[in-house]
Amino acid sequence: MTARRESGSTLRVPAARVALSTASTYPESTASAFEMAARLGYDGVEIMVWTDPVSQDPQALRRLVDYHGIPILAIHAPCLLLTQRVWGTDPWAKLVRARSVAETLGAGTVVVHPPFRWQRDYAREFITGIERMAGETDVRFAVENMFPLRARGREVSAYAPDWSPVDDDYAHVTLDLSHTSVSRSDAMAMAGELGERLVHVHMADGMGSAKDEHLVPGRGTQPCAELLEQLATSGFDGTIVVEINTRRAESRVQREADLAEALAFTRLHFAAPALASAANTSAANTTTTTDSGTASTPGVRS
Repeated sequence: MTARRESGSTLRVPAARVALSTASTYPESTASAFEMAARLGYDGVEIMVWTDPVSQDPQALRRLVDYHGIPILAIHAPCLLLTQRVWGTDPWAKLVRARSVAETLGAGTVVVHPPFRWQRDYAREFITGIERMAGETDVRFAVENMFPLRARGREVSAYAPDWSPVDDDYAHVTLDLSHTSVSRSDAMAMAGELGERLVHVHMADGMGSAKDEHLVPGRGTQPCAELLEQLATSGFDGTIVVEINTRRAESRVQREADLAEALAFTRLHFAAPALASAANTSAANTTTTTDSGTASTPGVRS
């Protein structure tokens, strides 16, 4: 797909899809998230598996997919503190079940957090275990960057082997920009170090505080626009997921306004200048738009 800025420069819009995390509509239900994602024009959803029974039930999720005509692109395994007992207490069993649900529903990615430090056996085998499980399926296990806890000038990591996945041998990684805000990491540098291992992005923002804010992108200090443009330039073909906090929204109208703003921001900045060769190829295969017709642009590949 191509577009043009007002200056006349050609832009290339990659084919990566933009999904809505069902966590973005909390405290509304998983079903409500599907409804809003479909109406606002998202390409799909990421299911946060939590205490909502629908989020845990593949048959119920399938009915929502069929009813709203919007696919599930990722499953976020229940590894938060508040979901420690969802799908049982065995962390490996949770990942096996998440993989099964992803395979059943056609989701390409399972998002997983690194273990908590007190999950010692799980943490000890986590890297090799994730590698083993990834070799058993086409579903990608994308380990998410987290953050250290900060208090009174001290930092303590609650995660093992580390809150950052950069230096660990994971084949696939999720980059969350609210988490880079809390950890005070350089999101651009982290993305560069991850390279092709970066397959999944949680698009959000933050002000650099110790709180995991998940602001609408563009409302904080994170390089959300710059990262999106870099991903577009590199031909990123993973999934970008809007994962923002709308808990303080006073109404459905306000919640949907935030979700629409986040989607518009993401689509606006997920574009890159077309390479000269690509532009030439496009020109050779494009029917010029006139007052009596519309242009068709085949053959432009992200």
